Formats: sequence, structure tokens, C-alpha cells
Amino acid sequence: VDEARRRGIVAEVLDAPFGLFRLRLGARSIRCRESLSELTSAVAMSLCDDKRATRRVLARGGVHTPEQVDASDADALADFVARHERVVVKPARGEQGRGITVGVSGMDAVREAIEVARAHCDDVVVEQMAPGMDMRIVVIDHHVVAAATRRPPQVVGDGRSDVRALIERLDRRRASATQGESRVTLDAETERCVAEAGHTLDTVLPADEVLVVRRTANLHTGGTIHDVTDRLHPTLREVAERASKLLDIPVVGLDLMVPAVDGEDYVVIEANERPGLANHEPQPTAERFVDLLFPQTRQPERKKEDTRSR
Repeated sequence: VDEARRRGIVAEVLDAPFGLFRLRLGARSIRCRESLSELTSAVAMSLCDDKRATRRVLARGGVHTPEQVDASDADALADFVARHERVVVKPARGEQGRGITVGVSGMDAVREAIEVARAHCDDVVVEQMAPGMDMRIVVIDHHVVAAATRRPPQVVGDGRSDVRALIERLDRRRASATQGESRVTLDAETERCVAEAGHTLDTVLPADEVLVVRRTANLHTGGTIHDVTDRLHPTLREVAERASKLLDIPVVGLDLMVPAVDGEDYVVIEANERPGLANHEPQPTAERFVDLLFPQTRQPERKKEDTRSR
């Protein structure tokens, strides 16, 4: 909204809690919900909404994706868990890391994780766990605008406080730093991650010991984001732009697992039709979003840059 108004575009906030607003310039009017605009088709949105559909479209287009199985197929699930030491269990549809369990091994633990996922969506997928760092790449108008690694929440012991107190402090800090957008939830997934490290919530963590309290790195579940746009390998840039074209979506946040930011290896694990743009400042995500919606307001140097890149 601020970027639009700076360019003389009329911005009307329709429903602030829902992130809904309308932008108008002359005869052109576009409604948006945060970074989701009327330029994104219902088909593209539905492809991103269902992780099974996302994977099929990208895999057919030559984009590397992790192996995946439907949790409702008992025989296929048993074979899948036997072949993979650790897996990821997630709702087939959902966002912000809700209901996802990472690094599960053994059928008993997988079944428990499936029930957690089913609380958010009846359809559940079990996926090959890919090694590496969690990366988000934002693509606008089929051009990479920003890339960042995301790290799961962690606490550092002080030799006096138990794990529960350390997590509660971290939760308050993350909530304050993000206006309540990022919270570390004390739930079964947090307890599982703490237990895997050999602790309980009542353990007094030794001074300077680092404990990862959740495996998912989503901002909404307490993760932190670190800009790596300038270090992004050209292969990862090309893959992200190709994926946006395969999904035929003008704005998308692609989640990848990568061994190295400046390396070529990757798997794409999800596509998000409404990526958070402010999370990637100082990269010009808001500027490129308004460029997409109202191309006549682009700065002359931006127009020249786009002509050269094409």
C-alpha cells in the first residue's frame, strides 16, 4: 500500500485483518490479499494449494522434487517408510507450517504424525526428507526478486533456566520482533524435538548449549529468515523462474531444500501463492509487485533493465 501510494496509485484498505485492499489508477483497479492479486488465476492458486498437484506439475516439467506417497495407501506407505530412514509428514493442503512433522522414522511415529496432520486436512502426504537448508525464493513476473534461508527456532542455555522457560522467552522475543506474526508454540512437535535431543521441557539447559526446538523453519512457527539473494546460484535462479512458469503464476514463494546456497543441488518442496513480501526487505519485493500490477508506473531504469534481461 505504501509503495502504491508513493507512485500516485489510490490504495483503499478493505479489510485490514484479512490483508485485503484495492489499488486503482485511472480505469485499472485490482484487488489484493497481501501478495495475492486478481492476476493469479484460480487454477494456479489451486495448484499451489495442493502439495500433491504442485509436485506433479513441477516434476513433469523437469524440476527436482522429493519422492512422495499418499498416507491413505497403507501398502505404499509401509514400503515408503521402510525405504526411507526419515520422512516428512504434512497436510496435503495448508500453510504456515501447520501440522507438519519433520524427521519422522518408524511406522508408529509416522502414524502419530499422520493424525497430527489430519487435524488440519483430511488428506495427508508422506515425503522423502531432503537434507540441507530451508530456502525461500520469491518470484514475481517470472523473475527472481529475493532469496533467503530460513532457520528453525533454537534456544541457548544459561545454566539456570529450564527448556520451557527458554522457549517462552524466545516466543516473546519473536512475537515482539514480528508484531505477533512469528510464535514458537509449546506443542507435541516441540516436545518431540526436545526429546530427540535428550531433554524434556523441565531440563535445565547447560550454559551455551544450543537446542533446536522445532524442525520446521517457517516464520510463523518461530523460524528466522536470512537474505541470500546475492549468493544465489544461477541454477537455483533458473529453476525458480521455470517453476513459476510451469505453475503459470505471477507471484510465488518457492520452498527448496538446498545443501548450499551457492550450489546447484536442490529439491522444491512447496509453492506458496501468497508469499510474505515484507520478510525479504531490503530486497525490492514491494516495488516489483507494484510493477507487476501497474507496469506503467515502473521507473525508467527498471523498464530498461527488463528490456536487457529479456
